[in-house]
Amino acid sequence: MKRFNVTKLPLVIMSFVLLGATITGCATSKVATNAPVAATPSAAPKELVFYSAQGYDDPVGKAFQAKTGIKVNLVDDSTGPLVAKIEAEKSNSHWDVAWFDGDATMQALDNEGLLLQGWTPNNASNLTQLGQSLIAPDKSYYPASTTAAAAIGVNTQMVSPAQYPKDWSDLLGPTFKNSVAMNDPSISGPTFPYVSGILQLMGEAQGKQFYTSLKANGLKVFPTNDNTLQALLTKQVKAVTIQDSALVEAKQKGDPIEIIYPSSGVFTLPGVIAINKNAPDIEAAKQFVEYVLSQEGQKVMIDPKNGGGDSYFNPVITGIEPDPARQQSSINWIKVDPIKAAQNENDIKKWFHDTITQ
Repeated sequence: MKRFNVTKLPLVIMSFVLLGATITGCATSKVATNAPVAATPSAAPKELVFYSAQGYDDPVGKAFQAKTGIKVNLVDDSTGPLVAKIEAEKSNSHWDVAWFDGDATMQALDNEGLLLQGWTPNNASNLTQLGQSLIAPDKSYYPASTTAAAAIGVNTQMVSPAQYPKDWSDLLGPTFKNSVAMNDPSISGPTFPYVSGILQLMGEAQGKQFYTSLKANGLKVFPTNDNTLQALLTKQVKAVTIQDSALVEAKQKGDPIEIIYPSSGVFTLPGVIAINKNAPDIEAAKQFVEYVLSQEGQKVMIDPKNGGGDSYFNPVITGIEPDPARQQSSINWIKVDPIKAAQNENDIKKWFHDTITQ
């Protein structure tokens, strides 16, 4: 929604009033001294427009509005459509804050000069050592959570423990022929870091060969976590590679799922938040980011009643503990280089679409 400055007319009127008072004062100083001062018009009400792909975004927005009185307008969608919307609005931005999973995709927006740089939230010291390491070099975005971009989930009614994959390459075997699914990296925020992470881990040539071999083995590609997880639970496939928090939620619900963290490593996926360089209400945006990085905001986020699967994240704020349902030990975490991944994002997504999705 485009917001117009409704205070312009009162400012013009006030200017004439003050001018008149000045002219009068030139004739009689006493009159000028005792003349009533025109009232300053009140500032326009603050309003926050934020684009988000997080499951807990609506409860967080409502909690922030209740705390601050700042009106919140949420646009909720998957990461791909949100980024497309931001790109389409370059010349006429409507948003104040963007919030989704994947620092490489946020870095790409920063590379285009769309994000506020060089700003440090007042409570940035709340970030853990891991959180500090995930801040953009130019301070254009900040981490609010972390998960694994992908882990392997198997349907325990279809796969025996002896058949569980131990690493990514095990999905290429005959046990999983025509029985593996994943998300589309052009739509799903967590999936591009998974794809770029595999290319970083294995090397570009071998990484692309891994996905090409998965396709030859019958890989199925769905838009987002919900679709891919549904394919697993309805026994269309035996295994999926999706964001681990979605798998944790399903397992907590009692679904027949076992979660495997491949031995060669999984890829750290920060949920990142940034402010539009040309934000219509930049002060409201700063307040919102600080709220998200506060323990108060984090407690809203980490409650599964508010965020569903997205609430099963690893906190990067001190004093916040992860849900005990999350596995913490025996996981090999790999940080994907967001700057390199951002530079290659369009090419990687195009390659994946042309070679794997189609």
